[in-house]
Amino acid sequence: MKVLIVDDEKHVREGIRLLGEWEQNGITEIYEAVNGEEAIQLIGTLRPEIIFSDMKMPKMDGTQLLEWIKENQPTSKTIVVTGYDDYHYMRKAIHFGSSDYLLKPVDPEILNQTLEKVVKEWRKEEEERNSKTTSYQLINEMKPVYRDRKLTQLLNSDNLKEEWYEEFGFTKAQKYLVTLVRINRKAIEAFQGDRDLTYFTLLNVMNEILQENECGIAFRYLANKGEIVIIFWDQFAQIEILLGRIYKAVLNVINVSCHIAVGNEVDKRNELMDSYQHAKRVLLNSNVLDSIENKVYRQNVIHPPVLKNLYAYSSEIELAVQAGEIRAFEELIQSIAKRYTEGDYLAWEQLLMLENEYLVMSNRWFKQFNITVKVSDQIEYRLDRFFNQYGTFELEGYIKRILREISIFLKGVKRRTAQKSNNVIHEIEKYLQSNFDRDVKLQEISDHFYISREYISRKFKQEFNVNISDYVVKIRMERAKALLKNSGLKIYDIANMVGYHDDKYFRKVFKKVEGVTPNEYRELHISQR
Repeated sequence: MKVLIVDDEKHVREGIRLLGEWEQNGITEIYEAVNGEEAIQLIGTLRPEIIFSDMKMPKMDGTQLLEWIKENQPTSKTIVVTGYDDYHYMRKAIHFGSSDYLLKPVDPEILNQTLEKVVKEWRKEEEERNSKTTSYQLINEMKPVYRDRKLTQLLNSDNLKEEWYEEFGFTKAQKYLVTLVRINRKAIEAFQGDRDLTYFTLLNVMNEILQENECGIAFRYLANKGEIVIIFWDQFAQIEILLGRIYKAVLNVINVSCHIAVGNEVDKRNELMDSYQHAKRVLLNSNVLDSIENKVYRQNVIHPPVLKNLYAYSSEIELAVQAGEIRAFEELIQSIAKRYTEGDYLAWEQLLMLENEYLVMSNRWFKQFNITVKVSDQIEYRLDRFFNQYGTFELEGYIKRILREISIFLKGVKRRTAQKSNNVIHEIEKYLQSNFDRDVKLQEISDHFYISREYISRKFKQEFNVNISDYVVKIRMERAKALLKNSGLKIYDIANMVGYHDDKYFRKVFKKVEGVTPNEYRELHISQR
């Protein structure tokens, strides 16, 4: 805590500084001023909690200083110290909120009793101020949440108490109308991903315009993610102008377009959901490719578009996957895009459906080839990044994203195919090792593994640097050497055991591979024991 001593007499200031029990009362800083003007400058900078002031001073006396403190620093506690036992000064001190009145020369005991009392008073009042500030902040934070919850409830059921309508400024009217504002993901990114701050800011912008015209209220619609609802009860003839102002105001604040759809007029509060559903349908019908200045949509009569189905292209997509080249997809996707955007029209509902079907088909192909790819399944989030600042969907950027994802998928397919091929070749190797003692034909291997003979020959040579027949001979010779070292079997018996029915041919092959005859090999290893 800080103390300021104001007196034009130096010895008085020094006396108070020496006599006060500062540490016991939590006082850590003590400052001095010689008159009221100097005191005001220090108070504005230091904000001292306790101020001792003389009443009779040059330039600005104590009365004027107390009056200034009451107006500009009311949380500070003041103690008047004067040499004049005069009722006039005492009355002025009390009038301007002074906590106590001490006479010069100051009695040390009375000074410290007064100081202790004033410090306790200040701490108690500060505690109350903090409590009120916290409560006020909590109420302010809760108000938007409370409003959004109650008005969401109203839209869905209309079972609110009458006094709640008045609390929100909701006016009874002959007609009502609901409009829907879709909050683009980019709007939230404009606030570093803080969703609550996004809605708080946008609702303030919207409600300021609505309150100015006393015609409606905007709130966060908690039943659906990414939506703000505006309920109008007046100014129906001016609604498009008002919504145009709201649209531009939001664009100016966050530099992001948020599409607005207008519902139909209804006669009763319990029909508000009908108006909302109409607005929702208008939004779904809106053309994401249009470049109108204000993205405010209104349709009195709704004609839902005939939706196209991506599954109709399943066979073409399968052929493109089999081709394994991105060029095959480039042509196919351009063809699909041309059909989906006939007349430069692409409904928001159609775009959502297209993205959903694309994700479903992609996941099926990922599973088929056992490829793990992290792709967000939040459809609107994936699409929002392709809306520009003015709310127009950038189709070319979207197509590039799809082609990039497909290219990654095709590379994964190639890796998996290569891994599968290597696995099959190693399975063939195991098969040869298990059947080395008989004449295994290439056609037998082809039939067993469902792979062409040409492919087997080529891949086996690539993997082991030797053809299959030589690899079988290598296995047979290794087995024959083991038998020659560790058994007394006849040579013709060993020949039969490793797959040769003609022991002469076996001897010939053995010498060609090992450089010695089977008998010489046996004698050499027996002599080394």
